[in-house]
Amino acid sequence: MKNKKIAVVMGGPSAEREVSLNTGRAILAALQEKGYNAVGIDLSPRHFVEQLNVEKIEVVFNAIHGLYGEDGLMQGTLEMLGIPYTGSGVLASAIAMDKAVTKRLFMAAEIPTPRSRLYNKNNAGYHLPDEILTEFGVPVVIKPTAQGSSIGVVIVEDAAEIGNAVAEAFKYSDRIIVEEFISGKELTVSILGNDKPEALPIIEIVPQSGRYDYKSKYTKGATEYIVPARLEPEITSLVQKIALDAYKLLGCRGIGRVDVMLDSNNKPYVLEVNTIPGMTATSLVPKAAASIGIGFADLCERILLMSAE
Repeated sequence: MKNKKIAVVMGGPSAEREVSLNTGRAILAALQEKGYNAVGIDLSPRHFVEQLNVEKIEVVFNAIHGLYGEDGLMQGTLEMLGIPYTGSGVLASAIAMDKAVTKRLFMAAEIPTPRSRLYNKNNAGYHLPDEILTEFGVPVVIKPTAQGSSIGVVIVEDAAEIGNAVAEAFKYSDRIIVEEFISGKELTVSILGNDKPEALPIIEIVPQSGRYDYKSKYTKGATEYIVPARLEPEITSLVQKIALDAYKLLGCRGIGRVDVMLDSNNKPYVLEVNTIPGMTATSLVPKAAASIGIGFADLCERILLMSAE
């Protein structure tokens, strides 16, 4: 692999551009530290093939969050070009990006997930806030079907704010998910591997505000991350198993992060699977890896090498 020209593709035009640039720069520095011939490419969707050709790229490390990088579009392009890439393939990426499709698969496979309902922008009338209040009450979670980094996600605690939350979610997608709110511990399970994936130690997320939203994720010191999570061994095993089940159900590869809520009865609920999780040195996947002695540069190298398996 060290004889190949590697592109760390980052940035792009999505709402998660800045997060992606941070991820990409960290990965690029790590690969260069390891002696790889790696360059950074800021994705231009219309000129992506040209960008690859100009740099004579042989392998792509995908660091694009959201549109184009996490939804299967880049993966499809690279498949047609015959260029290996990190992470999940076309179908797994597209499914994981669409929270509505993911929910249906979880339910079909009996993977526990919060009760939810899908609404389309075209047939969402003025009465929608009343419908949501009647069916779910408050607090309730309202989010777009195809965004990451908690963009557009609102946990509504005041019934009068449901309408505003719906409008906010519809800014990012023509479809939204309304989901029951699960009170309890917020957990995330990082997973590494292709055919035989392994779960890393669980991270417990404790935001000072009580809500793990965009501000809590990206404001320094706003959230405490406890690894390993404060769980009994049997609960740890259960949460890791369910996370692995979700990862394998979607056909994910390389790297992923499964977000889970654990209620007061120690019942886990899978929220979603992230196929391009944040990868700065202080992101959650590297935190989990570091807890078992895998440094950031070593982690990036492992993910890269899995692209050739």
